[in-house]
Amino acid sequence: MALANTRVILAAIIVILVIAAGFYILFSRQQAANVIVIGTTDDVTELDPATSYDFFTWEVLSNVMAGLVTYDQQGNIVPYLAERWESQEGGKVWIFYLRQDAKFPDGTPCDADVVVRSIKRVMTIQGDPSWLVTEFVENVEALDQWTVKFTLKQPTGYFLAVVATPPYYPVHPNYPEDQPAPDATWGGCGPYMIDEFVRDQYLRLKPNPNFFGEEPKNDGVIIRFYEGSEDLRSALEAGEIDVAWRTLNPSDLEDLRSKGYNIKEVPGLFIRYLVLRVSQPPLDNVAVRQALAAAIDRQDIVDRVFRGTMEPLYSMVPSGMWGHYPAFKEKYGEGPNIDLARQLLSQAGYSESNKLQVELWYTPEHYGDTEAALAAVIKEQWEATGMISVEIKSSEWGTYVDQLSSGQMMISLLGWYPDYLDPDNFLTPFLLSTANSWTGTGYANPQVDDLLRKAMTSSDMNERAQLYKQVQEILAEEAPFIPLVQGKLFVVTSTEVTSIEVSPLQFLIYSSISK
Repeated sequence: MALANTRVILAAIIVILVIAAGFYILFSRQQAANVIVIGTTDDVTELDPATSYDFFTWEVLSNVMAGLVTYDQQGNIVPYLAERWESQEGGKVWIFYLRQDAKFPDGTPCDADVVVRSIKRVMTIQGDPSWLVTEFVENVEALDQWTVKFTLKQPTGYFLAVVATPPYYPVHPNYPEDQPAPDATWGGCGPYMIDEFVRDQYLRLKPNPNFFGEEPKNDGVIIRFYEGSEDLRSALEAGEIDVAWRTLNPSDLEDLRSKGYNIKEVPGLFIRYLVLRVSQPPLDNVAVRQALAAAIDRQDIVDRVFRGTMEPLYSMVPSGMWGHYPAFKEKYGEGPNIDLARQLLSQAGYSESNKLQVELWYTPEHYGDTEAALAAVIKEQWEATGMISVEIKSSEWGTYVDQLSSGQMMISLLGWYPDYLDPDNFLTPFLLSTANSWTGTGYANPQVDDLLRKAMTSSDMNERAQLYKQVQEILAEEAPFIPLVQGKLFVVTSTEVTSIEVSPLQFLIYSSISK
C-alpha cells in the first residue's frame, strides 16, 4: 500500500512538472514573440551623451533617454520632458517648465537639479559633442525643483533644435560629474532602460517602468551587432533578427524585396563626404585640395557603388533643405573636370613624373560593405589625372574615430546624419574653428567663423540663407571637405513586423515596432 501511494505521489509530481514546463515554454515563447531583435553593422561607441558623437549611439540614447523637447513626425519641435517653455530678452534667456512625473527606471525623479547637473557635466567633460552646449550656453540654473533657466552667450533663434540633441539629455545621478562613463547602463528617463550591454555583441533593452509617455508596443528590444552586410542579411533570412537596419548592400535590398521582405525607404538628409587634413602637407596647399575636388565624378559613384540609392551632392548642406547652395557644382562643374585638376596640380608643382602621393582612409563596417568599393572608385578617379597616386588604408570604426579626431588620417571617408534640422548643423560642426576639432582637419578661417556666428544670432531666414551661401562658396573655394553623395536609408523587416517608424532625424523609434 505504501509503495502504491509513493507511485501515485511520484506520478502526480511528474504531471505537475510537465504542466509547469509547458507553461514555462509557452510563457517564454510569448515573451520572445514580444521582443524585437534588431540587427546592425553599426557599433555603440560610448553610452554617455557627454562624449558620444555618432549616429547609431545617438539613436540608442534617444530611445533610453529623453530631452526637454523632441521632434514630432512632421519635424516640429514639441514638448517632451518640458511641458512648456518661454524665451526672454530676444532669445538670450530660455525658461523650461518640467513635467513632474518623469523618473528614471529606479524611481529617481528627473527634476531641474538633474537637468542642470547633466548640462554642466557635458560642459566640464568637454567631449566631442560638448560644442553643442558650450558654443551656446553661458549658464544653466534651477529656479525651483521643476524649472530650468538657460542663459545663452548670444540670442539663438534655433536653440530649441539644439536642445533636442543628446548632450542636453539628463542622465542618472550615478554618472560621474567630471568623468566620461562609456559603458554606463544607468541611462536616462526615456522609454527604455539598458538591461545588459556586451560590447560588439548585443545590447538588451527593457521598457522603463516609470516612463511618463506612451507605453512601448513591444516587451523589449535586443540589438545584435554584425561585422558586415553579408552577416546581417544571413541573420535576417535565418530568422535571427526581425529588423535589418544599417546597412545592407544595394544588391541585397533588390534581392530581399523580390523575396517578399518589407522594405521601408527613408528620405535622406544623410550625406557622404571626404575630410581633408588641411593642417599638414601636401593638403595645406589649397590648389591640391581643389584638384582633388575637381577630379571627383559623383554620378559615377552613384551608379557603380550605390546602384542609384544615392544622389550626387555638391554642398555639405543637403539638397532639399533651405539654405542649400550647390557651390562645388558652380565652381568645378558636375565633374569630373580632369583638365582643371591637372592644371591645379601643375600649379602646385606636381607632374606625371612627380605625382601627388595621398592616403585615402575608409572604415569597412560602419557604412556598410560598399566602403571598400567607394574608396577604390575615388582612387580610380583621382589617378585618372595621371598626376596622383593613391594608397588606400582602412581601420575598424572605433580606431577610425580616434584617428580622425587626432588628425592621423590624410584623407578620410565619412558620413553625417543631422544633429538637428537646420543648415547650421551641416556647416558649423565642420567649419567653425571652435567646433570642428572632432574632424581632425585643422581647418580655421576667421571670416567663416564670423559668417556662421552672424547666422546663429539672426532670426531672419533670408539673411541666414545669404550668410550660408557665402559660407558654402568659401567651402568650395578652400575645400577642407568635399561633398560626394546624399543618400536614403532602408529598413528591412520580416513579414511578422507590423509597424515601424523613423524619426525626422532618421533614428529608428524602437517603441513603435511591433509584431
